[in-house]
Order: sequence, then C-alpha cells, then structure tokens
Amino acid sequence: MAIVTSKEMFEKAYNGGYAIGAFNVNNMEIIQGITEAAMAQHAPLILQVSKGARSYAKHVYLMKLIEAAVEDAEQSAGFDLPICIHLDHGDSFELCKSCIDGGFTSVMIDKSGESFEENIRVTRQVVEYAHDHGVVVEAELGTLAGVEDEVNVKAEDSSYTRPEDVQEFVERTGCDSLAIAIGTSHGAFKFTAAQCTRDANGKLVPPPLRFDILEEVSRRLPGFPIVLHGSSSVPQEFVDIVNRYGGKMPDAVGIPEEQLRKAAAMSVCKINIDSDLRLALTACIRQHFAEHPEHFDPRQYLKPGREAIKAMVEHKLVHVLGCNGKA
Repeated sequence: MAIVTSKEMFEKAYNGGYAIGAFNVNNMEIIQGITEAAMAQHAPLILQVSKGARSYAKHVYLMKLIEAAVEDAEQSAGFDLPICIHLDHGDSFELCKSCIDGGFTSVMIDKSGESFEENIRVTRQVVEYAHDHGVVVEAELGTLAGVEDEVNVKAEDSSYTRPEDVQEFVERTGCDSLAIAIGTSHGAFKFTAAQCTRDANGKLVPPPLRFDILEEVSRRLPGFPIVLHGSSSVPQEFVDIVNRYGGKMPDAVGIPEEQLRKAAAMSVCKINIDSDLRLALTACIRQHFAEHPEHFDPRQYLKPGREAIKAMVEHKLVHVLGCNGKA
C-alpha cells in the first residue's frame, strides 16, 4: 500500500515549483471523488482529517476507507497512488498521539493561538513523539480568520506570520513543515463584503494575498516546506446553485485560483482545500432534490455529488496545484 509521509512529496514539490493538494475528508463519497481524480491525473495526494471529522466518522472508518482507496488505485489504475494521511489542526498532544498511534503518517499541531513559547513547547513535544514513530509534523505560526471545525476566529483576531520568527521556531521545534498566514481564511465566508471590492459585474473581489510575507519567509527558510491553509476558492457556480435551490450563502467568496497557483510556483508545497468539496456536494444534493423530489435513495443524490467533487479536484490538481503527473 502506498500510504506514505509527505517528506518526499514536499521535496519534489519544492524543487518542481508545484504544490500538493491537501483535501479534507468526511465520508466515503468525498474520499472516492478525491482519489479517483488523483488516479486520473497521476497526482500525489494528502487526505486530511480534522478533529471534527474524526469524531463524526470515527477514526477506524476513515482509515479503512482510505486504505480501500489505495487498494482501488492499485487494482484499477495499475500504479501505487502515494497518499499521506494527515491530521488537520490538531489542538493537543493527546489528539496528535492518538492519530499517530492509529496509523496517520502526518499530524498538524496548531498552537498558533497561544504564546510563541507555548507554541514551541507543545510543538516540540509532538515532534519528539512523532519522529520516534516515523511520522512528520506540521506546525503553524500566525492565525487565520474564519471558521475551522466550528471554531470562529474573527478577522480582528487574526494575525499575519512574522517572518522574523520563523527560523527560530523551526530550529527549536524540529517541525517538518510550517503553515503560515498571508491572508487566506478558513470556511466559505472568508471575507466580509467590507473587506472586499467589487468588479464591473458586482462580484466581490477579496484582498490580495501577502506575497511579500511568503517571499521573506522563503528567504529565511530556503528549501523548507511552507503550507497554506484556508485556500478554498469557493467556486461561484456552486454558490449560485446553493442559493438558487433554497440555500443562504450571500457574499461567499474565496481565494482566487491564480493567486494560489502563484504561491505554489514560489515555495508553497502544500495547499489545503476544504470548503470547496463540501460546497460542491451540498450544491449537487440541493439541485438533485429540487429536480427529483420523488427520489429517496441516497445513491441517487450522492453519486452526482461525488462526480462533482472528482471534476473539481481534477481541475485543481492541474490548474491550481500543478501536481498532475507527479505521482
């Protein structure tokens, strides 16, 4: 089975000027859509499990679904699809330890909301345990706004990463990759209308990412894997479908794909995409029930949702991340 850490993935991505897609998973259809897209595009893959998803679906179910996806790739596609199983935004040593003991190959410890010294202390604790078990660790400096696993960080409480802190943090913690804050945001409602401008068609245009921070971080950490969270682009065609069929998502706006591609071409090795998958699934389900109110079999409405996820992930692998053909 090709369940691996992200170490070799990131080395190749950094040298190749592309990024690995990290997609949050919650159920079978989402896992199938993502992995089928990766098979079609021969792309390496990171499947992420948040604390909330792990609680909802249970650790053992998600692990077995991912193992099935790897086996399916071997049998259907005829090659070993490299998949890293990653804990997204672990908030404690105990949670990270449980995931490591349960077969995850990568964990994130996120103490970015704590003091610099406390962030270092807990991150170092996780790193020592993880490395003893052959697992890699992602840490975070800077705080993203938005909603992540029902934790809401207001824009005024977010903070950009301080480039002058990154070298000391990495050296003292021994972490394997670093998530930084350069203006991305969690959730489908990443920015308020007041934070955006409007184009000629009245569509919201979010503030640009702080590439100056990314450039300075990369200068201080040459060759080191950098990660961007909150990097969903919130495709407007799915927002429109949700709103057309009874949803309420006014002014939902994401990160422009061209900015994410630029980040991948610079030094970002991993880009996290979460809200887009749930948005596609929800939009397809709403539309299906509106057009087929007589249907009741879950396969009838989950199948188009799975296909929409597959198409979206393929698009991102090729046009945003540039990692197609790299598996």
